[in-house]
Amino acid sequence: MADARRISDVGQIIKADPNRRIVVVSAPGKRSPTDVKVTDLLTLCAEECIAGRDYSVTLIRVINRYKDIQVGLGLESELLHEIELDFSQRLQSDCSHQARFLDLIKAGGEDNMAKLMAAYLRSQGIYASYLNPCQAGLLLNDWHGKARVLDQSYDNLKKLAEKEYLIVFPGFFGCTPEGHIVTFPRGGSDITGAVLAAAVGAEVYENFTDVDSVFAVNPNIIPHARTIQELTFREMRELAYAGFEVLHDEAIVPLVKAGIPIHIKNSNKPDAAGTLVVAHRDDIPGRVVGIAGSRGFTTIFVRKFLMNREIGFGRRLLQILEEEGLSYEHTLSGIDDMSIIIRESQLTAELEQRLLAKIQERLSVDEVFVKHGYAMIMLVGERLCETIGLLAKATRALQKADVHVEMTNQGSSEVSMMFGVKEEDRERSIQALYNIFFD
Repeated sequence: MADARRISDVGQIIKADPNRRIVVVSAPGKRSPTDVKVTDLLTLCAEECIAGRDYSVTLIRVINRYKDIQVGLGLESELLHEIELDFSQRLQSDCSHQARFLDLIKAGGEDNMAKLMAAYLRSQGIYASYLNPCQAGLLLNDWHGKARVLDQSYDNLKKLAEKEYLIVFPGFFGCTPEGHIVTFPRGGSDITGAVLAAAVGAEVYENFTDVDSVFAVNPNIIPHARTIQELTFREMRELAYAGFEVLHDEAIVPLVKAGIPIHIKNSNKPDAAGTLVVAHRDDIPGRVVGIAGSRGFTTIFVRKFLMNREIGFGRRLLQILEEEGLSYEHTLSGIDDMSIIIRESQLTAELEQRLLAKIQERLSVDEVFVKHGYAMIMLVGERLCETIGLLAKATRALQKADVHVEMTNQGSSEVSMMFGVKEEDRERSIQALYNIFFD
């Protein structure tokens, strides 16, 4: 949705299949590698407003993005005036609740893009109508910037299946029951689409992106990586969580429950086969279908003799994280040791010191410390745990690449095997594993 040409292409995709009844749009993205996404501009605009600085220059940049689209599509200038007024009103709102204000401003990117998209489709002879998520009943909790869908949303949205016109629905945001706008995490338009597909009982949820399909590994690391024709929901969620940006990992959850397949396609090549994500597929036990790696992890190491004899130790340790508003990604333990892996972005220097002090004081541990700069590498495939020698094969490949494995975890997962390495070894690890499992 970066510019008028791309939006025109999207219009052709919609016209090509009359069974496409609900369209979810994102805010305008980058037109070139050096460009700035509208959502990032809106975030900056909100921060300038909160800080009491002049945000007019940033706002002009935002408005000009929509103006370029409006002019390029040949739409009436009155629509641009409505968009300017909308952003001005948002920025004049009370900013004392900073997280709420930030969500209000960010949501304007998708909201106004949907209005433009609906107007363009009507100009092309398609009976299309913009629909505001709050009016439609997309209700979320009040976790600003990381909202979750409330169950009643599905009943509210179910009636959209009865509409006889094409619905253009802005992604990324909804409303709390009290009427405050709140957003999903970045990339949350995927989640909006998934929720709508589940609510109306769609035949398929099509997610159009800028690649032909899901690749077995990040093509920026392996330029000619293999494509994947079919994945299971579990495999896609593991890969998305571990760094595949083609689909938000939380978008999979509503579709699993509803049993609705996902078809990931390229908006530049809409006739390409793409990748189908389904509940079940014919699989070869132990076949690795994808390798992903994500940076930005921190590990909290806790050591205490006879930890295994102390009933409730793990619960009390995790409770301290809960009190500090921290979620954890993985836990590993021995008889006298426990490690908790969290996203580094959750920590500040002050919070880290407070966390360590609490653990020391409440649990009387022998040692507690933090290590930063980890990457998590995931081998993903159904029934990996049934394959003898898979771990040995992977660790041999990493050894030959001179990568020190800091930690491994398979645990109860039948779908993935995780390796913790230093961030500087991430790409080398992925290349080594790709060579052994795919080349």
